[in-house]
Amino acid sequence: MAEDRASEPPSIPSRASIPSGDNSVWADVSPLLHAACQDLQEGELIHGDNFNLFAAMSALEIMDPKMDSGIACTYYSLDEAIENGVAPVPVSADKTTDVQCVIDIMDHLLACEATWHKGHSLAQTVYSCLYLLRPERTLSHALLHSYCKVIRATCKAILSVVSEARTHEEEDLFTMSYGLPLSGDGDEKCLSLLNAVEETISRQLRSCKASSSKRRVSEDIEQLQNNPDLEEGYCKALLCRLRFRKHFYHLLMSMKRPQGRGLEMARKHIAACISEIDYIKKSSDFLRVNAHEMSKQNLENTTASVYLFQALEYFMKLLQDLDAICSCTLAPSLEAALLFVVKFQKSKPDLVARAHLQLLLVQDGKLYGRDPIFSMTTRAAGLPEVAEMHDIQKNEFMVQLGQLVINLLKILCTNAAWQRRKLGKMLQDWRVTYVQLEMAFKEEFEEASKTSNNKKVCFKIYQHILAWVEEQTYWIAFRFLNLGFELELYSVHDYCMVYWYTYVVLIKLAEKKHLRMSMSSDSAKKKTKKKRDSFKDGETDYQISAAVLFLQSQIYLSEGLSMMFAALRNEHRIVPLQSPFNTEHEIFVQQFELLQKACVPDHVSYATFKESTIHANFATLAICDYFKEAQRIAKEVKSSFANDPDTMAELRRIEQVAERNSIALNVCRAGALDPKLKISFAFCHHPFYATAIVKRS
Repeated sequence: MAEDRASEPPSIPSRASIPSGDNSVWADVSPLLHAACQDLQEGELIHGDNFNLFAAMSALEIMDPKMDSGIACTYYSLDEAIENGVAPVPVSADKTTDVQCVIDIMDHLLACEATWHKGHSLAQTVYSCLYLLRPERTLSHALLHSYCKVIRATCKAILSVVSEARTHEEEDLFTMSYGLPLSGDGDEKCLSLLNAVEETISRQLRSCKASSSKRRVSEDIEQLQNNPDLEEGYCKALLCRLRFRKHFYHLLMSMKRPQGRGLEMARKHIAACISEIDYIKKSSDFLRVNAHEMSKQNLENTTASVYLFQALEYFMKLLQDLDAICSCTLAPSLEAALLFVVKFQKSKPDLVARAHLQLLLVQDGKLYGRDPIFSMTTRAAGLPEVAEMHDIQKNEFMVQLGQLVINLLKILCTNAAWQRRKLGKMLQDWRVTYVQLEMAFKEEFEEASKTSNNKKVCFKIYQHILAWVEEQTYWIAFRFLNLGFELELYSVHDYCMVYWYTYVVLIKLAEKKHLRMSMSSDSAKKKTKKKRDSFKDGETDYQISAAVLFLQSQIYLSEGLSMMFAALRNEHRIVPLQSPFNTEHEIFVQQFELLQKACVPDHVSYATFKESTIHANFATLAICDYFKEAQRIAKEVKSSFANDPDTMAELRRIEQVAERNSIALNVCRAGALDPKLKISFAFCHHPFYATAIVKRS
C-alpha cells in the first residue's frame, strides 16, 4: 500500500457489519489504514519482517480497483447478495425473458471461461457467476442447473490438466481455486442431465417445426417461452450452446485417455464444437433483433457479453490447436516429437493447449506413454535396437540424461519467454551431463574391454550417445537464439553479434549432426572434418546428407547477415549505439551469458567476435557472396525434402531472404559513396533472418 501523505482516504458508504463466523471475528480497519496513510511517504509500504521482493510483486494494494477486487464489491457476502435479489431462480417470471436471460448467462460464462484460460483468476471470471457458487439453488431450473454443472465439470477437468502439466507456473493465478466449489453433488452426471435437457428442447423444436395438423397432436409439449413465433429461434439458440458444452467436455475426456487412445474420437468432437460455434454466431442475429422485447430493467441488468465473439474466436483457436495435437502421428521417434512441438509452437498456442500437448508427450516417464525414454534416446543416436537391452541404461548418468530429455520436452511446451529462459539454464545441465557420461563411459569401457565380446558393443554405444548429446546441446542453443527474435529481445545494433553467434552455433550443430549420421551409416568414413570449410568444400570424400546441407544454407545466411551488419557498422552506414549504460562488450555478455557459462561453443568470446567482424567491408563481401551460396544450396537441397512440406517452406523462405539480401548488398556496393542511400531491415520473409531494404531518401 503506497499513498501520498496529503491524500485523503475515499469516502466509504456505511454498511451493515459483517456477521462473525464460528472461527472469525470481523473488525473495521479503516481507521488504522487512515492513520497509516497520514504517516506514510509516497512509495512506502507497510510490511512485516519477512516481507521480500517476491512478496512485493504479489502484494495487494488496498483501495486500488485493479488489485483490490473487494473494493468494487456491492455486497459483503453471497447470502446478502441473494437476499437482495441477485441471481434469482427463475431469472424472470416471464418465460420469454427468462430464456433470454439464461442465454445471456451462458454467453457471459463462455466469455469468462476464455478470460480464465488467458491467465486471469477463476474467482473473478467463471466463478463471479453466483449460480455456480450455490448449485442447489438452480435445481428447480433444469436448463440453468444442467449448464452450470457442465461448466463446473469442465473447469475442474481443465484445472486438472494444467496442474498436472505444471505449465501453470507461467500463470500463477490459473490454478488458484480459492476454496471455490469446483465439485458439486452429482457433477459426474453432468452429461446425463445436459442430454435430458437437450432432448426436451429438441422435442420442442420438432414440435414447432411440425405442420399445423401435427402441432395439434403435440400441444401437450410445453413451450419453452410464451411467444410461438420466437419458439424455433430460441430453441436453436439454446441447442447450439448446450451441444457445444457437451462436445467440449467429451473432447477433454477423450484427450485424457492414456497413450493417445482417445485422439481420434477427440477430433470428431472438435469438428462438432466448431460446427456449433458457427450456429452460435448465426443465432446472435436472432437474439439481437428480439432483445427489445426485454424490459428496460432487464436490459440494464443483462450480462450479455459484448465479448462473446472474442470468446468464440478464442475457443475456435483453442480447438484448432487441440486438433493439431490430435493429428500427431505418435511415431516412436524423439526427433519427430521435438520437431512436432517446435512446429506446434509456431501457431502461438495458449496455456490450455500447451498443457494438453505436454501430457500427451510425457506419460509415466515414457514418450506418449508407450516408449521408454532410453529406447528413444538410443534410436535418436542411431543405435540398433539391440542397444536398448544393454546394461548402460542403468548407469546413473544415463538415467540423468533421460530426465534431461523429459525436461526438454516439457520446457518446449511452455510459452516463448518461459521456454527461452529455461532452455538457457538447462544448457549447463547438458554440458555437465556430457562430461559425466564421458568419464563414466571411459571407466565402463575399461571394464568391458576385459571381455572382447563387450568391447566393440560398449564403444559403439558410448560413441553414439556422446555424439547425440553434443548435437542436442547445440540444437537447444540454436533454439534459444531464435526465440530471442520471436520475443523481440534484440535491437538492430545487436543483430551483428546475434547472427555471428548463430553462425558459430550452426557450424557446431552441423558438425555434430554429420558426425552422428556418419556413424549411423555402415559405409561412412571414420574420419570427419570439423572445420567449417569441410561443409563448404565441394571436394569432400563423402556425401553430405540433406539435413546437414539444410543447416549449411543457414550457416551461409547467418554469416552473410553478420558480415553485412559488420560492414555497415565499420563503414558508418548504421549509426552506432550511443548508450550511457552499456558498451558493446557488456551487451555481448548480457545476450549470451547463459551460452557462455555452458561453454557453447568452446573458446568463443567477445574478443573472437570482434576479431571476426572488425575488418568486414563491402569490398571483402564481394569476394565471398554468402547470400548467393545460401540461395544455391537451398535450391539444390529442395528435391531431398519433396515429401516434407514444412522444410520445403523453410527453404523457400531462406531463398527469399538470401536473394533479396544479395541484391541489397550489390546496391550498397554500387552506391557506397551515395549518402542518400538508406538501409533498413525487416522480418518480412522469415521470422529470424532479416531482409535488407535499400531506399533512396
